[in-house]
Amino acid sequence: MSQKIIIATRESRLALWQAEHVKALLEQRLSLSVDLLGMTTRGDQILDRSLSKVGGKGLFVKELETALEEDRAHLAVHSLKDVPMELPADFELVAILEREDPRDAFVSNRYASLAELPQGAVVGTSSLRRVVQLKALRPDLRIEPLRGNLDTRLRKLDEGGFDAIVLASAGLKRLGLAARIRCCFSVEEMIPCAGQGALGLEIRADAAVLKAQLSGLIDQPTWLATQAERAVSRSLGGSCSMPLAAHASWVGAELQLAVALGDAEQAERPLLKALIHAEITHLEQALQFGERAAQALRDLGAAGYLPQTSQI
Repeated sequence: MSQKIIIATRESRLALWQAEHVKALLEQRLSLSVDLLGMTTRGDQILDRSLSKVGGKGLFVKELETALEEDRAHLAVHSLKDVPMELPADFELVAILEREDPRDAFVSNRYASLAELPQGAVVGTSSLRRVVQLKALRPDLRIEPLRGNLDTRLRKLDEGGFDAIVLASAGLKRLGLAARIRCCFSVEEMIPCAGQGALGLEIRADAAVLKAQLSGLIDQPTWLATQAERAVSRSLGGSCSMPLAAHASWVGAELQLAVALGDAEQAERPLLKALIHAEITHLEQALQFGERAAQALRDLGAAGYLPQTSQI
């Protein structure tokens, strides 16, 4: 491919870091010439309502897909956790890069950990997954919505609106803000969402040459782990209106998959949790493994937690 590769990206500081990271990989490993096309998405514009009320995380993806469709860009770089589980037929997720720290971070200017927060403290997050797990750990906390890019969320904390906020460790580390992390939740305390910490590369399904080139960037352990996680969500009809957690990690040759489901309407209900493990060597196994974990949640009573439209 001799022409310049154009990467479509959101314009937040973190999204631009991610796109620049991929640009450097394409230039160094594949000797491609690369430019960025910065774009503002609907997800970036709507900050006064939770994503679950305005269309979900797909709002961060649609404009980038339109740029691919119109041939203004060849490749979109996404935080994998923002990529819908089902892509339109004309698009394909062709590579997932090595994952950064997938854990959730506790960020506070006054307190060193969740346990140190006083009774009734105000914690900021707009993630239903985090809300139900925080409520399981500390039922007394007041959980308040927190939208905006990473810098905006940190500013709202610094302005005194919250006693603490919960963010993805990966974003803070990528932007050189690891010092803001007071501690990380263990995966046992707070299971991450599917794909957290990983970057996904999306292209048009008919871009066969580019797909072949980008296959060299796939990190196989991350690819298999995150595909298993995404299969859990896909099987349960997951979206950001569903407080679902799924995280796979390697223990030797085995993949261990931890999942949890809460009730979006009644955050105080007990979490449904399951942990399964198996040797996984290829994609089809990973997808079936994720479906097994989803079935484990169904066996625990997931139907009573899912929105009516998601009960399958």
